[in-house]
Amino acid sequence: MENVQHFLEYELLHIGNYVISVFTIVRILLIILVCNVLLWIIKKALMRKNIFQKFDTGTAYAIYQIIKYTFWIIAFGLILETIGIKVTVLIAGSAALLVGIGLGLQQTFNDVVSGMILLSERSIKIDDILEIDGDIVKIQDIGLRTSKGLNRDQISIIIPNSLITTNKVINWSHQSVRTRFKINIGVAYNSDTDLVTKVLTESALEHQEIKYKELVDVVLIDFADSAMEYQLLFYSEDIFRIEKIKSDVRKIIARKFRENSIVIPFPQRDLHIKKS
Repeated sequence: MENVQHFLEYELLHIGNYVISVFTIVRILLIILVCNVLLWIIKKALMRKNIFQKFDTGTAYAIYQIIKYTFWIIAFGLILETIGIKVTVLIAGSAALLVGIGLGLQQTFNDVVSGMILLSERSIKIDDILEIDGDIVKIQDIGLRTSKGLNRDQISIIIPNSLITTNKVINWSHQSVRTRFKINIGVAYNSDTDLVTKVLTESALEHQEIKYKELVDVVLIDFADSAMEYQLLFYSEDIFRIEKIKSDVRKIIARKFRENSIVIPFPQRDLHIKKS
């Protein structure tokens, strides 16, 4: 027993009033181990849907991230206390230094604060589909400084959190799982309006990814220079692949227009040559 005590008290490093012994290292490792174990238990509990049925994946993830950062801040403070560094004295003595660092890392702190806002507000969650700077991104991870998403080209996008909180961002997943989309198309002026409406409606109903079939609608929106402008309105739940769905519907429309002799016009101009 005395040998174990002597081993634990063995000094590894001695700097001024600070002494780091084997026992100090053991306590630090125990703090890290306990923190990891507690976080693992909390994560498992949050992800068990039979216990927290009101939490979806994004909400549970946001709560876990906040708890994780809180735990690690507390653990870091305990480690400093274990070494012999008083956290309160350190903060008070480093006030001027922290101000200087804050000015130098202003954008980084802005991103960190934005990350805390995102995690606490839960306005953006995991698997949400966002439109940022004209790019469609599916959120995979929300960190304290940056978030990670995947665009439609399967490219991983790293997004500073301040970009989400300070700019205009469209969250396609925020209100409902279903979203209405539209396809514009022009037809020749001699086309039968009832037939065009019927063909466009059938084109949308033919695609299996079009949901809520009874809500498919066709409206005549304008009389343009060369065509009557129609708009096909439909709902889909596959927001991330909507451009592929629109492409498929346009192909169906082109096929059905040929079958029903409906012409898609192109701009035409008459050129009059005046003889002098």
